[in-house]
Amino acid sequence: QEQLVESGGGLVQAGGSLRLSCAASGRTFMSYTMAWFRQAPGKEREFVAAIRWSGDTTAYSDSVQGRFTISRHNTKNTVYLQMNSLKPEDTAVYYCSASPLKDVPGPWAYEYDYWGQGTQVTVSS
Repeated sequence: QEQLVESGGGLVQAGGSLRLSCAASGRTFMSYTMAWFRQAPGKEREFVAAIRWSGDTTAYSDSVQGRFTISRHNTKNTVYLQMNSLKPEDTAVYYCSASPLKDVPGPWAYEYDYWGQGTQVTVSS
């Protein structure tokens, strides 16, 4: 059974950093585009960042560009999201996802077939 498990969330002060991890199991996601989405209370799930299967192409939302970095370690079947200069508006549940598309698709959740359960990130002001 395919499974994505996020970890690394928590409470941090504004300006701080967190590193999220997403461990995949049940199948290899080496050939999949991987992404992070987030959902704040009362809001729609929104795209954060994505990385192509080869790691040579990434995409970010405007709101996190320059502060967040997505990376992957294919032999470990793991994807990371390094989050720096965190702001209170970054508070949300962060979800890891996987798409079978070889190139990074648009920032739409329907492009992704597999999802983790999410990890809470809370940034205090």
